[in-house]
This record gives sequence, C-alpha cells and structure tokens, in this order.
Amino acid sequence: MVAEAVRAQLVEVHNAREAALSSCRGTIRLAGSAIRAVHRHQPGRAAELTAQCEASLREAQRVLSDHPVIAHAGFLFDAEKEYAEAVLTAALVEAEPLVDHRSLAVGLPSWLNGLAEAASELRRHLLDLLRNGRNEDAEALLVTMDEVYDLLVGVDFPDAVTGGLRRRTDALRAVLERTRSDLTTTTLQHRLQVALEAAGALGLLPHVKSSGKAESLPHVEPPAGNGG
Repeated sequence: MVAEAVRAQLVEVHNAREAALSSCRGTIRLAGSAIRAVHRHQPGRAAELTAQCEASLREAQRVLSDHPVIAHAGFLFDAEKEYAEAVLTAALVEAEPLVDHRSLAVGLPSWLNGLAEAASELRRHLLDLLRNGRNEDAEALLVTMDEVYDLLVGVDFPDAVTGGLRRRTDALRAVLERTRSDLTTTTLQHRLQVALEAAGALGLLPHVKSSGKAESLPHVEPPAGNGG
C-alpha cells in the first residue's frame, strides 16, 4: 500500500517535470525568436512571439506550482530569464520604461539576469545603427547600456541570492567596452571623412576628393645630378 502510494506520487512529480520541461523549452525558443524579430525591426511580430512565450511560461509555472522542489531545479529560472530578456530587450530598443519583475510574474533573480542579457543584446542593434549611419542613435543606445550596467554592478549580493548575476554583469562589461570601442572608432572615422570632404570642397586639399579618398599624386622626376 505504502509502496503504491509512493510510486503514484513519484509518477505525478515525474509527469509534472516532463510537462514543465517541454513548456520551458518552448518558452526559451519563442523568446529567442522574439528578440530576433526586435533586431529585424518587426515590432508586431516580436509582440506576437512574446505573447506566445508568456503563455508557454505560464503553463510551466502552473504545472510546477504544486512541486516547489522541481520548480527550483533550474529550468524554470532559465525560462523566466529568457522571457524577461525578450520583454526588456524590446523596451530598451524602443526607449520605453522597463517592466518590473512583479508585473512580468517572474522571480527577481530571473529578471536581473534577463536585464543583463537584454543590455548585451543592444550591441547587435547598435552595430546595425552604425552601419546605417545613425551614429547619434547608436550613442544613445550606448548610454542605455551604461545605465543598465551601473544598475547591475551595484547589486552586490551572493550568487545564491542573485542567480549568478555577477558573471552576467562581468560579461555585459566586456560587451560594453567592445561596443564603446567600435562606436568611438566609427565616430572618429566619420568626423575625419566629413572634415576631409569639407576641406576638399574648399580647395584646401587639392589632392583629396569630396568622397574623402586621396587621389594619386603626379609622378615627379627627381632633379638631375651634377655628375660630379
């Protein structure tokens, strides 16, 4: 009798775990697709995928509500983090207010780690802006990345409390410095090109075209020697 009751309970827990795992995998997959839609400037598609992502996450949370031991196994944390990342990435790109963890119905550690990864996602969007010549918008996005980093670096608690936030904050710092370097280089190159074009238009640099590319200088023979 006792054995049957134990077995029945274990079967219930196992089935809940399998169902939650499937929902969490779906959540993570949909979150990734939503973030890619944000980078492709498809806000409608991103919103649709984010809604599906949330529905999948809610199913996982429902299934695990009676099984807290499994809920803290790690896969629900990852699913909540990815969902938060999808929502926060869209908000950061559109310069909208951030939705807090209570409104998203996710754990605070999941939200913080999702925010760190969302800020790192901004690098891809920023580089796209640079390629399109939108340097000022790229600079604004870098400021946003800086602000997120400043927020996260101030969360000085053990990893057991924050879900390993320190590691993701360190990763964000590396992404931030690379991005700052890329933006600085592109900005200086743009300023140099503008200055060269302006100088060429004024005739101050006769051997510089308005495109900023140097013309080939005419070949000049050296003076003949005295032979002697």
